[in-house]
Amino acid sequence: MKIKTEKHKFIIESMSPALKLIGSGRSAVVCKMEETDKVLKVFPTGYEHIAREEASVYQQLKGCSLFPKMYAFGTNYLVLDYIPGVTLYDCLMKGIPFTKKHIQEADQAFAYAKQQGLNPADVHLRNIILTPTGMVKVIDVARFRQTKHDQQWEDIKRILDSVYFKKYTPKKIPRFILEGIAALYKSRLTQRWLDRWHHRTN
Repeated sequence: MKIKTEKHKFIIESMSPALKLIGSGRSAVVCKMEETDKVLKVFPTGYEHIAREEASVYQQLKGCSLFPKMYAFGTNYLVLDYIPGVTLYDCLMKGIPFTKKHIQEADQAFAYAKQQGLNPADVHLRNIILTPTGMVKVIDVARFRQTKHDQQWEDIKRILDSVYFKKYTPKKIPRFILEGIAALYKSRLTQRWLDRWHHRTN
């Protein structure tokens, strides 16, 4: 596979016909491997250090069914379980309901990671997949070794508890509203408000 970076986006210039592109993120592209239940996650030139970091994290998470299994890795790639399903972010956009039980399962995944000496960071709803069997899987673990405290997941849970899980709240939320909430969350004003909320509720 040959990938180039252009204006902070990845462009695939050539790819084996045995691969099907299924996703692209900030540091890698993900392809389904034909006639298998595996994906190939490829990190373009300049992002190899993230491949090494993520492979190391998956080795520490080995044995936990809440994360994909890693089968192989190299300088710029990982071979992982293919996880079918819908991210919780897409569930919100499409009106596919999820429950507090699913959030608790994600919490179990993060608790396991902490038991292995990791520090889950940059956790958001796009990293949590609801599978067709109703289970939760957590993907994209490259930032599980950050040393600073990350409050993001706790804040997401508070917002879900105070809004989404209320009986009469609509379960389908347009993308522009979700993106607006994300933009507000990144603002200093919203951070200060959430900090005060956190102190009042603890």
